[in-house]
Amino acid sequence: MCGIVGYIGDKDCFPILIKGLQRLEYRGYDSAGVAVFDGTDAIQVKKKKGKVEHLLSFVGDEVPAGSMGIGHTRWATHGPPNDVNAHPHTARFDRLAIIHNGIIENYESLRTSLEANGHAFVSDTDTEVLIHLIDEV
Repeated sequence: MCGIVGYIGDKDCFPILIKGLQRLEYRGYDSAGVAVFDGTDAIQVKKKKGKVEHLLSFVGDEVPAGSMGIGHTRWATHGPPNDVNAHPHTARFDRLAIIHNGIIENYESLRTSLEANGHAFVSDTDTEVLIHLIDEV
């Protein structure tokens, strides 16, 4: 089972997202990640296989700054647990990030179609198909 948290406000969102993910740890998961928007054109994505504490160690002093973000703990359904398959996912221009709970049954045919249109995938997950579909619009 996964956990999803989000924050939009006046405060730095990273500690709020982490605290939210820590509160969801009891549900079980194999990786954790966050996407933070800092008001520029780029979204900062930090994700890691393992526990939220592994994500915190990975981030270290390079804490993403911003007041809007999403966080996710993943339980793998498509693609093995690893850093690349952890959520959030972004598409070509890193201007939108997505997290998802569930299974996309027809993701393989969608992925094949998107690849034919020039989309390059980096993960083995079904979720990444969604961000590329949005990017296609």
